[in-house]
Amino acid sequence: MTGEKKSLGQRPRRVTAQTVAEQAGVSRSAVSRAFTKGAYLDAEKRRRILSVAAEIGYQPNALAAGLKGGNSHLVAIFAGDLRNPYDTAFVSQLVGSLNAIQKWPLLIDGNGARAAQALEEVLRYPLDALILRGGSLSGEIVEQCARYGIPMISSGRPLSAPGVDTVCCRNDQGARMGAELLISGGRRRIGFLGGPPELYSSCERRAGVMAALEAAGLRPVAEAVGDYTVDGGHAAARALLQEAGEIDALICGNDAMAIGALSAAREIGRAVPGDLAVIGFDDIDMARWTCFDLTTVRNPIDAAVREILRLLEARLGDPGKADETVFVDPVVKPRGTH
Repeated sequence: MTGEKKSLGQRPRRVTAQTVAEQAGVSRSAVSRAFTKGAYLDAEKRRRILSVAAEIGYQPNALAAGLKGGNSHLVAIFAGDLRNPYDTAFVSQLVGSLNAIQKWPLLIDGNGARAAQALEEVLRYPLDALILRGGSLSGEIVEQCARYGIPMISSGRPLSAPGVDTVCCRNDQGARMGAELLISGGRRRIGFLGGPPELYSSCERRAGVMAALEAAGLRPVAEAVGDYTVDGGHAAARALLQEAGEIDALICGNDAMAIGALSAAREIGRAVPGDLAVIGFDDIDMARWTCFDLTTVRNPIDAAVREILRLLEARLGDPGKADETVFVDPVVKPRGTH
């Protein structure tokens, strides 16, 4: 065997702009201009540089190029609870929409034990923005973002801090509309299965349900608290239905818990919607499955993501602009469980 021998563990040397410059017989600055849109460079020299770059597999450092233009194109997403199918769908659409405008997300699991530490590490990067999707941040982190001049957008709950824009669903309105649908259908013995009380959405949805019941001269027959998961909804709903058998309708704080409640109702012999109506909130994909056909309230992801992108671009274009709070309107989706 002839030729140069390489160690199996040896990494290939990284191709840099200096490598291109040496092989193309040009300066390092000429390589930079060749990859900079609108920069002046002799056409033949540009062709030679691009040809050498393609041959040796060189790609310019996009982060460095972006920083020269004032933007890194990096956007951190602090996701509150990726166990929740709604949040998973929301983040997925948000990531795709950011990619479409040449923004590259750094995703942080806000439900993890090291969430705050992970965010502090990410803040060392030159971020264009931080998007908070649910969850909660300490005041110190919010202040740190403001100190670094990092624009923030809070999605899912208002955040009272300077330089923070907010996009929220009208949770109370949606929950009230859902309760009114059941009341108008003749349901009177209504129970409520809420989410974690420390969450903004849980408090707002409960307030909407209670307002609708009070307006109709009703009170909840029973209440329970779940954790916004299918399993949590199943356990809480089963206990609630067994302890308060007179319930003829169950309003759930989100679709995941409502799907768990449907399973619990089936297990204890409650016919849905015959003698028990069940309604959720969010309109996740599973709610539309034929096996569930869940009546729910849509928490519109498309509209929220559009507003987040609009606010992001507006803030990057004018860092000193006034803070905005935008509410997206929920929509009742009647199906087969009410």
